[in-house]
Amino acid sequence: MVALRDGSVRFSELRRRVEGISQKMLTQTLRGLERDGIVRRTVYPEVPVRVEYTLTEAGRTLCEPLSALEEWSIAHLGDVSAAQESYDRAHRPPADSTDRDK
Repeated sequence: MVALRDGSVRFSELRRRVEGISQKMLTQTLRGLERDGIVRRTVYPEVPVRVEYTLTEAGRTLCEPLSALEEWSIAHLGDVSAAQESYDRAHRPPADSTDRDK
């Protein structure tokens, strides 16, 4: 969503903007957002075919709340990481006795 807030973007550019996402996952996500009326997919009959994705009016209304969530996530990243590490330590399964004998 953030990658689309400045206007229409081609699939390959979206993939560059969304680091670490696979082509399959990006395709599935875009299809879901299109189905939900958040993203519009436009195919241009050129050679090669050009496909662009744009936020719909409904999609644009999500930009502000998502920006607030992004800001919160950045501000609290350290707290969340610390909580995850604490949780993982507290919920670590006990070492198997056979592992100690090695």
